[in-house]
Amino acid sequence: MIVVLLFINGAAFAQKINASKVPAAVKTSFSKNFSGVTSVKWEKEKGNFEAGFTENGIKMSAVFDDKGNLIETETAIDIANLPAGANDYIATNYKGAKIKEAAKLKMQNGDINYEAEIKGYDLIFDANGKFIKKTKG
Repeated sequence: MIVVLLFINGAAFAQKINASKVPAAVKTSFSKNFSGVTSVKWEKEKGNFEAGFTENGIKMSAVFDDKGNLIETETAIDIANLPAGANDYIATNYKGAKIKEAAKLKMQNGDINYEAEIKGYDLIFDANGKFIKKTKG
C-alpha cells in the first residue's frame, strides 16, 4: 500500500513522456539552446516540459513552457560548490542531514540560484546562499 501511495505521489509531480508527445516548439527551442545533445529524456511537470540530458559529461536539465520558452536550466554541481550561506542554513536547520544532490539553476531572467536536495525536498537558495524556498523534490 505504501509503495502504491509513493508511486502515485511521485507521478503527480513529474511524468515521463515519449519525445513524440513534446510540442514541436519545445523540441526546436531545445535544439537551438543545446545543439549537439542527442540523448534526451522528457518529463512533463506542472504543464511544462523538462529535458534531462548530459552535455560535456555534466548532468543537466532544461525546463520549457509549451511554447518553447526556456524557463530554467539546472546543472549538477559538487555539493562543495554550494554557496557558504546555503551550507550554513542547512547545517542549522537540517542538523546531520545528508545532501543528496546539488545543482546550479539559471533562471529565465538570468538570475542564478542553487538547489540542494535533502530528505526528499529541494531547498532553493539565491546566488549568495540566502534561503528562498523549500519544495517537494
